[in-house]
Amino acid sequence: MWRMTQAFSGTEGQLLLTMQEFDLAVMDLMLPGLSGEGLLARLRDKSQMPVIVLTAKSALDDKVQLLAAGADDYMTKPFELEELWARVLVQLRHKGKCARQEERLVFGDWIIDLQARQLTAGGRAVELTAHEFGIVELLAGHPKKVFTRQEIYEAVWQQDAFVEDKTIHVHISNIRAKLRAAGVVDYIQTVWGIGFKLREHTQNGHA
Repeated sequence: MWRMTQAFSGTEGQLLLTMQEFDLAVMDLMLPGLSGEGLLARLRDKSQMPVIVLTAKSALDDKVQLLAAGADDYMTKPFELEELWARVLVQLRHKGKCARQEERLVFGDWIIDLQARQLTAGGRAVELTAHEFGIVELLAGHPKKVFTRQEIYEAVWQQDAFVEDKTIHVHISNIRAKLRAAGVVDYIQTVWGIGFKLREHTQNGHA
């Protein structure tokens, strides 16, 4: 389950990187505003996220410079999308980010087993439906991001059309009810007017 976010300038890309967590960046060097080289340099100051650079430069020296500057891979224009996708999968595999390669997610005293699709909270198993587990997995996989109801629906239900606003609310309410019944911490935070995220916690699992 992959989600993509576009930036139409180097400056916008830099802003997005401060607002969200990403597993990989595909970066064109020919960007308005902040250049691709500049964005790559600033990204490398803070993150080791895999970066695939798209470039019109084909000389060996240019490619060597890109790798030395922090790019993990590059593609020379023009290119086929199938090859780009293959290179994306290789980078994600190398960084241990391919789907289901991680065995579990941990948030506070929640342990989300991705293979068994099981949530354990405070040492207690919390039985969730497939969609409820998908929501928990999505939020825990990106704990700093606020997800809109539409984004949750598209990611978990794997559909673009959002039929009814109540759908997400009902599932979130069901998750919270199950957590309360188990007597464990509910980390799901409603961000009014936007959607949902996981709230910050201390090491002992309490906010």
